[in-house]
Amino acid sequence: MSFDLVLFGGTGDLAWRKLMPALFQAFRHGSLPAGGRILGVARDALSDAQYRDFIRARFEQVEGAKRPSAEEFDRFAALLTYVRMDLSQPADYTRLGQALAQRQADTVVMYLATAPALFTTVCEQLGAAGLNTPHTRLVLEKPLGHDLASNRAINDAVRRVLSERQVFRIDHYLGKPAVQNLFALRFGNALFEPLWRREHIDHIQITIAEDLGVEKRGAFYDSTGALRDMVQNHALQLLCALAMEPPINAHADAIRDEKLKVLRSLQPWTPQTLEQHAVRGQYAAGRVGGEAVAGYLQEPGVSPESTTETFVALRAEIANWRWAGVPFYIRTGKRLAARDAHIVVNFRPAPHAIFDTPMDAANRLVIHLQPRDGLALHLLAQGQDNRQTPRAAAHTLTPVQLDLDFDKRFGTERVGAYERLLLDVIDGRLNLFVRSDEQEEAWRWVEPLLHHWQGHGRGLQPYAAGSWGPISDDPLARSIEPPHTRRA
Repeated sequence: MSFDLVLFGGTGDLAWRKLMPALFQAFRHGSLPAGGRILGVARDALSDAQYRDFIRARFEQVEGAKRPSAEEFDRFAALLTYVRMDLSQPADYTRLGQALAQRQADTVVMYLATAPALFTTVCEQLGAAGLNTPHTRLVLEKPLGHDLASNRAINDAVRRVLSERQVFRIDHYLGKPAVQNLFALRFGNALFEPLWRREHIDHIQITIAEDLGVEKRGAFYDSTGALRDMVQNHALQLLCALAMEPPINAHADAIRDEKLKVLRSLQPWTPQTLEQHAVRGQYAAGRVGGEAVAGYLQEPGVSPESTTETFVALRAEIANWRWAGVPFYIRTGKRLAARDAHIVVNFRPAPHAIFDTPMDAANRLVIHLQPRDGLALHLLAQGQDNRQTPRAAAHTLTPVQLDLDFDKRFGTERVGAYERLLLDVIDGRLNLFVRSDEQEEAWRWVEPLLHHWQGHGRGLQPYAAGSWGPISDDPLARSIEPPHTRRA
């Protein structure tokens, strides 16, 4: 199958940091279909050779194991061509059409790795130039809009030129191997399904912690914030994967129908829960990895008076029979103590205690997403301590865990998130992509928080860079973070 992948924003950070390395890995692994071509599109005046040199230089910043040798890059670079375009000029789309007509590829992927403000313009121009053929697939990066109205405007513009089945709204968290194993854990095994409900689960925590600050994205982040950047997409998609009903099959719409039901079942915000079940914070100066780092207000591109949140903690509930009364805690932030993304499923204690157990000991399933992938099942077992008498040991339980490290079991050279998702786009598999109605429901749930914080909502809570967020003795923070998992 021949394909052309048109990479709008072909000289941008996303292109050379994520997309080109992922495409190279697919090429190295032999999984990129033969007969492919990658067209970088940008405003810079570059020849094909200059564009290849540009990408070659950027590969020097890729981590060592994923960096191509000179010979590997030369073979990969044969796939790369460059098209200079001003995305607002119709004539430039005509020239792009001429470049695509040279090969008449079976599939043409238009990847919009540009500022979201350009999405509507590009879609309109693609339609006007006749580049919205049945062979066209469109990939849209987050954030898709700034709120519900702007999200709908983008989706309406897309629908005017392409069908829903031609649109791939990418959320790279859905391509992570650990998230794929979450689906396999739930729907490929009979072990957990009888327990996966309110009768047996006390609460679930979703944590996405980053130790990095905003880096060079200060201006973008200052108009976005953690709620839009992480919660509306990544965190809610993880919540859907955890809470959805088993789909009738593995087809894309069957999966996405069930995720949509979860989003529609999220308990709406009330004036009381807006105050009591949401915390926002902003990092101040501190130390990360032993090095002093600036506070958010001192970052390049950030307004000195900014009230943009870099930390969010929420308590959500799902109003359906499976999950009624079970809190879902979502936490995400920048400049935290470590890069650590995980899900903790906390089971209810045994209904009748006949053993002595350590305080706060409980059955938990921990799903590690980053920096390592794996599963850990925390159990209680009987084990005699040398200091215990046999009689005491017989009545005492000790926490133990069963640990599965996916890197050790399957190797570290597994398919990365963007590699997996790019291959799915080329092959036309929609399972791991977000449908427009999912996005709109996510925005509908998040939007009351945005409005509340823009108005009279609870103020920002400062936290030191390198900590785990706003101070743990704050009463609202305590209501978000269950006591036995709190970290000072």
